[in-house]
Amino acid sequence: MKVIGLTGGIGSGKSTIAGFLTKLGATTIDTDKIGHEVLDTDSEARKRVLTSFGRQILNTDGSVNRKELGKIVFADGKALSRLNCIMHPIIYRLVKNKLIQYKKGGADVVVIDAPLLIEANWVSMVDVVWVVTANEASIIKRLQNTGLSRDEAIARIRCQLSEDERFKQADIIVKNDYSLHELKLKVGELWQNFNLTHIKSS
Repeated sequence: MKVIGLTGGIGSGKSTIAGFLTKLGATTIDTDKIGHEVLDTDSEARKRVLTSFGRQILNTDGSVNRKELGKIVFADGKALSRLNCIMHPIIYRLVKNKLIQYKKGGADVVVIDAPLLIEANWVSMVDVVWVVTANEASIIKRLQNTGLSRDEAIARIRCQLSEDERFKQADIIVKNDYSLHELKLKVGELWQNFNLTHIKSS
């Protein structure tokens, strides 16, 4: 089994590419989804997050309001670090368990869709790192389409690892400045080359 670490900045298009790879036959682990499930079901993680950030981050039904939590942590680097220190070890353990299960199940390729793959020091879990990148204007537009203001979008971009730092860890750089159709063709080409290089040669 080979593992692709798919990462990149907010709004770069990782989820779209992960979707293409899933359709091509990869098994995908979405670390954002795991993080959401942890906050909804893991009582210890939830307790620590509420202790750190207060009950004002809760919706009326008691669920965590991720938009409100995002406003807090993306406006304060120390707050973001506190949240990551709570969540990353738990998510790492769950991802490792999934990798073990998928290997036992005979999966050929697993894609770990992880925005903070490099920042969280999870690179050792993967065989290759694919970094998704896009021009900043496109990213800001995508984030505004999700309901963020321009200032909020820029703040979230600025608090992330720089593109240059991501590129240092990259085995493959996927530029997402194409149309959706062109991007799908590009991902298909990368997938075919990956299989020829890493699967059939192993």
